[in-house]
Amino acid sequence: MAVSYLVRYEGTPEDPERFHGYYATTHARILQGMPGIRSLILHRPIAWNDPFPVQAGAVQLLAQMVFESSADLDRALASEARLRAREDFANFPPFTGTVRHQALRQEVIF
Repeated sequence: MAVSYLVRYEGTPEDPERFHGYYATTHARILQGMPGIRSLILHRPIAWNDPFPVQAGAVQLLAQMVFESSADLDRALASEARLRAREDFANFPPFTGTVRHQALRQEVIF
């Protein structure tokens, strides 16, 4: 069963385009070196309208890394590429907020 490792950036980058551009190019190249990673999917906020009252989220970027199994994820998290990715965080364009990490198993319904 596939699993996703999600990194949620909740807050505000000083320059959103620069922040997203850095992540999609420089940081993504580092993540691509993680053993067993199948894909990296970046989710960015868009303007939207819901006719029902909902509480909007504050996610500026949601990075979804997909792995074949939890064992593959564990190997990736212990890898040299993961260490480089953690070190690269210091190079990110300025961002104020919270960064949360979470692993979830996938269940595709349709």
